[in-house]
Amino acid sequence: QVQLVESGGGLVQAGGSLRLSCAASGSVFSLNNMGWYRQAPGKQRDLVATITWGGTTNYADSVKGRFTISRDNAKHTIYLQMNTLKPEDTAVYYCNLVNTGGKYWGKGTLVTVSS
Repeated sequence: QVQLVESGGGLVQAGGSLRLSCAASGSVFSLNNMGWYRQAPGKQRDLVATITWGGTTNYADSVKGRFTISRDNAKHTIYLQMNTLKPEDTAVYYCNLVNTGGKYWGKGTLVTVSS
């Protein structure tokens, strides 16, 4: 099993920044892919950004140029630097890890962007 713990969410004004972290523990293994997804109230969970073990990244069009995903393989941790936040970025942000053992999710961290 893999445990994922997100942190760094909170309330921020539009135009501000936040940095989310997700620490993985347990049967993490190597060569895993990790990512961030978000779910706004009443909406489905959508991809925000993903990063492979080797560092290849992928972003949703809505966050390109504003968000940056990164990882520290030694710490089994990924980060999401979120800049120029908009009210529509308000959501619960979930960390995701995929490895040979399966797909895992964290419990989420709430990001609220006020206008």
